[in-house]
Amino acid sequence: MAVTRKVRQFSGGVFDLGLHVVWCPKYRRPVLGGRVAERLDELIRQKADERGWEIIALEVMPDHVHLFVKHDPKSSASYVANQFKGFTSRILRSEFPHLKSRMPTLWSSSYFAASAGAVSAATVEKYINTQWERPEKKDKEARS
Repeated sequence: MAVTRKVRQFSGGVFDLGLHVVWCPKYRRPVLGGRVAERLDELIRQKADERGWEIIALEVMPDHVHLFVKHDPKSSASYVANQFKGFTSRILRSEFPHLKSRMPTLWSSSYFAASAGAVSAATVEKYINTQWERPEKKDKEARS
């Protein structure tokens, strides 16, 4: 799936920040099926809307969640992950009592987060390293 580049603005600049987040239930128990999975999907989308974040992809598996979300520049990866985990844990455990009885908490304390953009790290490195080779830079130097 190709992600189209949609740059967003705020008072201090422009941004296009994507984050791939993965988290698991405590003990990696396969408790995210059926109605729990449907409700979890709804809650994740609700939290994203509330924060003004855009969900690009979301998959709820029986024992983990994959989320690709575009977020604002003031939100760190840990903040994004914990917003989803805390919000969904509280509501799911109140709506589905069986999630309380077998586990001390719904989610494991850990998560995986990786930034993801429209270009690779190699592309950015090459762009930076070749700045002085660009025709528009050479034209400016010639006019100086």
